[in-house]
Amino acid sequence: MSSPIRSMTGFARVQRSTGDGEIVVSLKSVNHRGLDLHFHLGPELDTLENAMRVVLKKSVLRGHIDVRCSAHRAANGSGGFNLPLLRSFLAAFRKAASAEGLDAQPDLNQILLLPGMFGAAAEDGLDPSTEGTILAALEEATEKLNEFRAREGAELAGFMRQQNAAVRASAEEMMHIREKAVPLFQKRLTDKLRELLGNTAIDPQRLAQEAALLADRGDIGEETSRLQIHSREIDEILNSGGEVGKRLDFLLQELNREANTILSKTSGIGDLGLRITDLALAAKAAIEKIREQALNLE
Repeated sequence: MSSPIRSMTGFARVQRSTGDGEIVVSLKSVNHRGLDLHFHLGPELDTLENAMRVVLKKSVLRGHIDVRCSAHRAANGSGGFNLPLLRSFLAAFRKAASAEGLDAQPDLNQILLLPGMFGAAAEDGLDPSTEGTILAALEEATEKLNEFRAREGAELAGFMRQQNAAVRASAEEMMHIREKAVPLFQKRLTDKLRELLGNTAIDPQRLAQEAALLADRGDIGEETSRLQIHSREIDEILNSGGEVGKRLDFLLQELNREANTILSKTSGIGDLGLRITDLALAAKAAIEKIREQALNLE
């Protein structure tokens, strides 16, 4: 069974209640050429960053990921205030006011907005059981993030298969038109030679060489064949799953190069040339749509 194709865009949030309070872990990911982890943690959780990196690197390959985690302590018996912090602030306030000779009173509403004013004192730190719970919550959030990314990746892969089928259909039609256009290529060559030679005699062997060269320059057989081959390879990559973004990038460059070459060879054969031009432009548009979505894949 192939691995799922994942988008690099996703979100997951896990909330867990413990005897000490509540833990919330959230992950948000967007596109990036590699794995770029950004942590937004409180001071009491800084020591867990390395362990959290290990958890994420096991399951996530690419993307810019914002990691947010908070551990809210349960309210204590003093109404949920962090009393050591509250008393420390009041003592510092009164000391400063006295030293400066100010007649001022602290604003309780502003004090309650201070970080860490609710719950247990930050210096108490986290006990080992709480650390284990946080890492377990992160693992669950990572699983949910990958599920989210896999769902979106499947949708993107389906869209890319549709566009790839359009590329292949354009290449097939161009191949059929090429067969009809060969006589026109030959006529264009004959007319060009008559224009160049006039009544001048020329070595038949040299004439044959020049004719073969001009015919080769105007033929789109190789380009249409490579379009079809690369298109089939794209389907194979999408069917194989896993990390496909970087592998698709090279093939899409090759597809675009072949379409551009075809466009440079379609002049001088009338309506058939115009139809080939339309098909090559349609193929380029589909290739660009695939490329835009491939940038979103892991």
